Amino acid sequence: MGAREGPARRERMPEISAVTARRYVMGRGGLWPGRRWRGLEGAGDAMRAMEDLQLDPLVVVARAHDLALHSRVADYIIDDWAVLTYERHEFFEWGGWLAVRPMEELPYFRVLMRREREKGHWIDVEREHRDAIEEMRTLLRAGREVSNRSFEMSDRTRIDHYRGRKDSALALHYLWRVGEAMVIRRERFERVYALTEAVAPAWALREVGEAEADDVLARKAVATVGLARLAGINTAYVNKLKASPAALGEWRDRGLAGGSLIEVRVEGWRTPQIALGEDKGILAELEAGRVPDDWAPLDATTTDEATFLSPLDPVSARGRAKPLFGFDYVWEVYKPVEQRRFGYYTMPILWGDRLVGRFDPKLDRATSTLVINGLWLEDDALARDADFAGALALGMARFGRLVGAKRIDVTAVPFAPLRAKLRGTVGRRSRATRPAGTRGRP
Repeated sequence: MGAREGPARRERMPEISAVTARRYVMGRGGLWPGRRWRGLEGAGDAMRAMEDLQLDPLVVVARAHDLALHSRVADYIIDDWAVLTYERHEFFEWGGWLAVRPMEELPYFRVLMRREREKGHWIDVEREHRDAIEEMRTLLRAGREVSNRSFEMSDRTRIDHYRGRKDSALALHYLWRVGEAMVIRRERFERVYALTEAVAPAWALREVGEAEADDVLARKAVATVGLARLAGINTAYVNKLKASPAALGEWRDRGLAGGSLIEVRVEGWRTPQIALGEDKGILAELEAGRVPDDWAPLDATTTDEATFLSPLDPVSARGRAKPLFGFDYVWEVYKPVEQRRFGYYTMPILWGDRLVGRFDPKLDRATSTLVINGLWLEDDALARDADFAGALALGMARFGRLVGAKRIDVTAVPFAPLRAKLRGTVGRRSRATRPAGTRGRP
């Protein structure tokens, strides 16, 4: 990641409270102090603020990526992300850890795509399935848009691979991973591929140098989590930078010396954290108890209205809820029933700047009923707090509108005051839809 420079003269490391830390991480990602964007254009702003929108195919109430945007965008409509990605081409999807990212970042990710060819696994795939890869490459270059479903199993060579059972599926995935193909749309959430040049605008296909890509993507890794440990800058794309711990340390030192990075100590955290230097003023404002002007919510704050976090929300997934909130959260969807502490699709409840509980929702589509399979609070006394009950009811009403529910079943909610408050919060108003021709096709 570049040659080492001489020792940098550093400023005294600032210290921030644990409250400032969690407000900063939530606020930088658009989750606090309330929804600050609206509608389709606002969804794009939220996606950029989040850095990576992780996609997940599972639908229980809605897909995890739609839930993440709903918690940040007023009047968000399911599949707005798809409109922005596949119809407007403002974003692209790529990676073993599948996420949607701004199209302006494609030149940097193309460096990682080129590096995929050098990986032992993909070298083996290219060698073993050369004929299928060349066949798919020829189809794409001829202007075809193809998916796994485009080919019958009876016409293909059967393979045993986690990316598919047909050689055509693996070949298409390979071409996508190395940058020759891109996803042009989704049908029933299955990828449909086209030649990269047919999907990405010409300006996004420019080439950048390896060092520039390494620097930009390492900074993006810090921005994604807000506060990062140097050893933790190892996300699904940064671990492809081929950066040793020593090289990352050199990159950090250059950033600290030049002001593009700052190092902070968080109350109660053992390890100093790295943040983007451009956020130094924001951290100071938060530490002084002020909310940055750019973070002002459009309507209700998270204190006025509870917000429900997606199971894959970056502030709480993968163990992040524990250091930020003191909240143990594990998405139990892939655990055997007997090993679950809570529910299949449990979502954290954000009230103010704290995670105060979780609930397990399910949408009964046959009856348009939002079923609450369970609700758990960190402190059961909160169930008697009228302000919380009101905030929870407002949040549930908005949640019901998102998923198109006409009624709510709160039988399994164990707190009588909350059951009473939640009844009737979900009415007959259907979720809005965009005008014809502007919907995504996931």
